[in-house]
Amino acid sequence: MRFVAPAREAIDANALARPPLSQWHEYAELLRGDWPSVAALNAYSRDAAIRFVAQTPELLADGLHYEQRIFERGAIATRERNWHDLLNALVWLRYPKLKRALNARQVGEIEKVGPKHRTRAQCALTHFDEAGVIVAVRDPALLALWDAHDWHGLFWRERAAWSDGRIEASIFGHALLEHALRPAQMLTGKALVVLLPQNAFVENARDVAVAIKDGQALNDPQELRPLPLSGVPGWHADNEGEGFYREAPCFMSLRAGRSYPVPLQSRDLRMRI
Repeated sequence: MRFVAPAREAIDANALARPPLSQWHEYAELLRGDWPSVAALNAYSRDAAIRFVAQTPELLADGLHYEQRIFERGAIATRERNWHDLLNALVWLRYPKLKRALNARQVGEIEKVGPKHRTRAQCALTHFDEAGVIVAVRDPALLALWDAHDWHGLFWRERAAWSDGRIEASIFGHALLEHALRPAQMLTGKALVVLLPQNAFVENARDVAVAIKDGQALNDPQELRPLPLSGVPGWHADNEGEGFYREAPCFMSLRAGRSYPVPLQSRDLRMRI
């Protein structure tokens, strides 16, 4: 069933007060109150090479693919009074280099097969754009739990890991943010993992942008790890009890034969910047 976002005036205050939307507090003015104009979105931008433009019939008459228009003209077609496009704009504002890397790869794939066909890489790029999560991991033991879909272990037995820095999740996908507008919604992201040394700090979005731009990541949808974000402590109202991790429908068992690629290595990526 197609997801329908709530009307702006009907947004539950809890949706904006709980992660992941609470993590976008610097854009609170754009999320609350009246719908922001395209001009208001542009006022927040730090990237002079791109701009948000109203999606009108006149704009679409140029015949360009959405991605090509961004790549060639720096114009991001944006439907006004639309949650999906507003949240996409917020991701552009926070992660412009990562968005640019996705856009460049998409245009490269379009040049290979044309605008009416899709490659495996395009599917991976789109999945990450819509539902992506960047996960920084400093404790490899947590990856073993994740690999086995041991959700009880990852989220309950290792509950402290989500607050002590051993694992951190940052939402990138704008469709995930849109789904979070309904607090009861079960959220599952498609994750790229960056493995960090203990006590290391790194700009994960920058590292992932380098990997995507260079073709190290997102060549196939199977590279993406499912992560039931509703299990992250504090991200869903019901996850304070252990039973949630045994009963909630978002916690799927590992499919026979399914395995995941090794995570991105941050130190290797940093040397290439």
